Amino acid sequence: MVFIVILIASFLLQMVLPWWIVVIIAFATCGLIGKTGKISLWSPFLAILLLWTGMALFKSLPNDNILALRVAGMLGVSSWILVLVLSSVLGAFIAGISGFCGYHFRKAVLSMKTNS
Repeated sequence: MVFIVILIASFLLQMVLPWWIVVIIAFATCGLIGKTGKISLWSPFLAILLLWTGMALFKSLPNDNILALRVAGMLGVSSWILVLVLSSVLGAFIAGISGFCGYHFRKAVLSMKTNS
């Protein structure tokens, strides 16, 4: 459930908002419906990894990877696939950490309420 919510919300909101909206989506989703820390870490990670890899391929393959090759040249690597992997894994890592933080934020707030 967390995976699907993050995947769909990120896909729709990234059309009109900056890339870092995935941080807010992962934090809020895992803070609200994350069941465990493991789910809250891996669901956003895999959702964004799949989304960003798919979108990068969808945008890059029709134009023979021209922009990806130029970015690869600026980074000093020879393959556009390395740029694809690096950007997808970086975005997935950021989303995973954000989801994990959202889950633990909820746990911390709930434990403060029970201790009061």
